[in-house]
Amino acid sequence: MEKRFEKYRGIHPGVILARELRQRDLAQRPFALSVGLAPQSFNQIIKGKRSLPLPAALKIDRELGLEEGTLALLQTHHEIEKEKKKLLKENRPNMELLRKSLFWDTDIEGIDWQRQARPVILRVFERGNISEKKEILRFYGPEKTRQVIKDNCNTTAVVKWNKAG
Repeated sequence: MEKRFEKYRGIHPGVILARELRQRDLAQRPFALSVGLAPQSFNQIIKGKRSLPLPAALKIDRELGLEEGTLALLQTHHEIEKEKKKLLKENRPNMELLRKSLFWDTDIEGIDWQRQARPVILRVFERGNISEKKEILRFYGPEKTRQVIKDNCNTTAVVKWNKAG
């Protein structure tokens, strides 16, 4: 992949392709026809609504004088990012069992349930009802949940003791 495109990893290649065409002052329709793509399909690729097929990516690389595989690698990195986001969404507690009001001060869709396990567990065990606590126990497991609560109790006790002293 060309060095100048490294910073665009994870971004749909159509966005980069549109930018490249603008910089080179190339019209979208004639360019699409020159690489053997239907203008409608090419437009969907440019808008990020459709994946860039490998054969088309190689033709476009060649037509634009890019290093072979540049756009194909960008497409691959984009698909990797999409899959990572999908896995993060799937790897979360059952949202039907957690009240959104429990997380009133944050975007509940933006929570990274693994990285933010400690504050989530503490909040649910502080303010949640029985079914919410059971769901957090199921999701994180009893060992991790117990450890977070235990660590927090020790921290709270130490803070209170330090303030008293």
